[in-house]
Amino acid sequence: MIELENVAHSYGGGDLLTEVGLTLAPGSFHFLTGPSGAGKTTLLRLCYGELIPSAGNVRLFGQDVRQMSRDDLARTRQRIGVVHQDCQFLNHLPLSENVALPLIVSGREAEADPANLRELLHWVGLSRQADALPPELSGGERQRAALARAVIMSPDVILADEPTGNVDWEMSLRLLQLLVELNKMGKAILIATHDLNLIRAAKAQVAARVLRIKDRRLLQAGANL
Repeated sequence: MIELENVAHSYGGGDLLTEVGLTLAPGSFHFLTGPSGAGKTTLLRLCYGELIPSAGNVRLFGQDVRQMSRDDLARTRQRIGVVHQDCQFLNHLPLSENVALPLIVSGREAEADPANLRELLHWVGLSRQADALPPELSGGERQRAALARAVIMSPDVILADEPTGNVDWEMSLRLLQLLVELNKMGKAILIATHDLNLIRAAKAQVAARVLRIKDRRLLQAGANL
């Protein structure tokens, strides 16, 4: 579904990533590790079509991002759910409307069925917070709301950037379980994280592949995590 072939990306006059190859196939589960500043977020943005590579090819569902029109790219990106690290919301809107916002922005507001929205909020354990404003939510609730917003368009791929970075271990496991459930539904999952304990917990449940960015290249991580 998403393929990176010999991809390089430059930033600030130097190469941040080089010779990167990655395939996110249906039902695959990947972790992406590496030190801060190594390029994890950049790699996710390349997978999302938000960045165009300096060299190499990025194909989203068989289409080269360089050959896609802005409208085609926007439609294709609806098939990719992204959980951003900073979990930004519109603070004047209740949680339920924040979660439904991707449908409204994409012109699919007719699909924002209240019953389906309630079911989604129940799935992430936020039924009681449906009418709460974002500043009233805890860190864990905001992370779960971000995941709900990312999947409301029924995407084929979920990209998550440090989704457990600001929550405790119990909530980290809850978020991981939600992502595992999505993976078992056939979604491709790519999680950027520093949390090796989270990776170990996931490998007990799914056949997760662990990748590491080192010296600007993407490598298979060692087995001794």
